[in-house]
Amino acid sequence: MDSLFKIKNEVLNCKKCSLYKERVKNGFYPVIGEGNHKAKIIFVGEAPGFNEARTSHPFCGAAGKILGQLLKSVAIERKEVYITNILKDRPANNRVPKPEEIKACGPYLDRQIKIIKPKIVCTLGNYSTKYIFKKYGLEDEIQGISKIHGKIFSAFGKDGQFNGVKIIPLYHPAVVVYNQNMKQALEKDFKILEKFK
Repeated sequence: MDSLFKIKNEVLNCKKCSLYKERVKNGFYPVIGEGNHKAKIIFVGEAPGFNEARTSHPFCGAAGKILGQLLKSVAIERKEVYITNILKDRPANNRVPKPEEIKACGPYLDRQIKIIKPKIVCTLGNYSTKYIFKKYGLEDEIQGISKIHGKIFSAFGKDGQFNGVKIIPLYHPAVVVYNQNMKQALEKDFKILEKFK
């Protein structure tokens, strides 16, 4: 039977793309994900950053602090949700994911979602939104995050198992690190989650 523990072990030994070399060279850890294994809400980011790769915890740096504040603003505790990324290893210098890395790591995320069975998948930023939209039969809805953030989409997976799952694209919390004015937009978008608690 598939389990999150099994996925963790597979990721630890994964050599499907060159990211593992970066991890080994720097003494980093893969960042599998953490939180409630029966969460109603999953947050999917792009890839681990430096702090995440150093500690193996997702969203533990500046963007993670902002994510924590956003969750608090809608009275959701971090331990109630599940937080992960498409990539499980950090790309060098926090560069954007390459298509072959997404192809190698994506199936781990697919299995995590299948095991947890959330009601809501919140995608953080363009990369995770594009990946999840393609996976859940929403290719025709793909646009830049600035156009679709805070909207609710209904998934319809090719095999029917994800029917009824809601996808909510959100700005990545890191945007607030670079532009404090964006926090208001994120707070407004997060209010949508109140109805799904």
